[in-house]
Amino acid sequence: MSIYDIEVTETDGSNYELENYRGRPMLIVNTASKCGFASQFDGLEKLYQEYKDDGLIVLGFPCNQFGGQEPGTSEEAAENCKLNYGVSFPMHQKIEVNGEDEHPLYEYLKSSKRGLFNDKIKWNFTKFLVDKNGEVKERYAPKTTPEGIKEDVERVL
Repeated sequence: MSIYDIEVTETDGSNYELENYRGRPMLIVNTASKCGFASQFDGLEKLYQEYKDDGLIVLGFPCNQFGGQEPGTSEEAAENCKLNYGVSFPMHQKIEVNGEDEHPLYEYLKSSKRGLFNDKIKWNFTKFLVDKNGEVKERYAPKTTPEGIKEDVERVL
């Protein structure tokens, strides 16, 4: 199995496989619009705008597993990101990133790049950088800002 076999659901309910992004680097982030790290939406959008013409795709996956910081619907989360942070990169349906109901994408990401002490996602805005070949190259802690990973993004373009 590769990352390209995984199906995800857009905010509007339509499904697609990550195969759509074969040959493009991906930055995958679990998000929450009421999180203290929500200001990172600005940096994620800047990275996306700066490098999307070079192929970078940023993929946001709202999650309400940490402190109830994404309490509304998937549509409300996406609208909030668009209105408050100018997000234009693809946002998806709310998912779970840990536990019994975790999304297959996060099973795959976590098995590819373990965290410091285990494979669990610790909080919102954990980021995974995937290269053009679908290989998970880096995993970043929530505190790591989008600006702090710019050089790594440039390396996978």
